[in-house]
Amino acid sequence: MRLRRWLEWLYDASGVAAAVALVAICLLVAAQVTLRLADNLAFLVIGERYGLMIPSVAEIAGFLLAAASFLALAHAFRHGAHIRVNLLISRLPGPLRWGLEVFSLAVALGLTVFFGWNVWLMVVDSYTFGKVSYGIVAIPLWIPQSAMLLGVAIFAIAIADDLIAVLRGRTPSYERAARDGTAPTQVE
Repeated sequence: MRLRRWLEWLYDASGVAAAVALVAICLLVAAQVTLRLADNLAFLVIGERYGLMIPSVAEIAGFLLAAASFLALAHAFRHGAHIRVNLLISRLPGPLRWGLEVFSLAVALGLTVFFGWNVWLMVVDSYTFGKVSYGIVAIPLWIPQSAMLLGVAIFAIAIADDLIAVLRGRTPSYERAARDGTAPTQVE
């Protein structure tokens, strides 16, 4: 039971981290717009620009968007927000449906682990060779890439969690969310 609570906390924390990244994007963009307006106002009033801006804001916002996208994967998956087409699977008899569900989750887990391994190699490469972004602010690339890696790793855990649940004859989280009405509308 402790493991279950910890896993649910992990999925929720990942979703919260994704939301925080989105809020940070909004705050950065709002600050950038405000600084540009202040700079334009200064030009209108005194005829001089001060160059008010946040350096590399577009690049930082891009990194935050990537972090938000990857960190949200597990939370969205557990709450049935990923796109699933149930047209075929919902019409299959029990054992066949179970087999297809296990197959789908196993393939998803395999692809996610493969992707995660390659992201890991990318993070190690960026860290080892000191790769930095090309913007005004040189950001070490391993930092935003690590957020991607963390999101993919948590997503793989979530898929494995549901695969184990299905193998044990339990209902996967995304189906519970759809049944409970907490999932977004599913394509049937």
